[in-house]
Amino acid sequence: MDRDKIRSTIADIIENDLGVRHQDLNDEITLRDGLGLDSVDIVSVISQVERQFKIRLSQADLEQISTVGQVLDLIVSRTSDHFKSEAA
Repeated sequence: MDRDKIRSTIADIIENDLGVRHQDLNDEITLRDGLGLDSVDIVSVISQVERQFKIRLSQADLEQISTVGQVLDLIVSRTSDHFKSEAA
């Protein structure tokens, strides 16, 4: 899946959830300080990401993400794994 499309989807999820549009979701922006998400916001956004992209993230996955880029990397990895397993 295209990384820019994923980024746009994440921006839409954040806007729908929090009512704030973040135009420039570059890879270095942190979820907490850069986007102003608290723990509840992060859980909500990640839950929606899981539904939207039909993936499941473990607690270990969640503990490793703190930036938009890390979220994107994880989604790209998981969606490509998902498509590989469907093709097999």
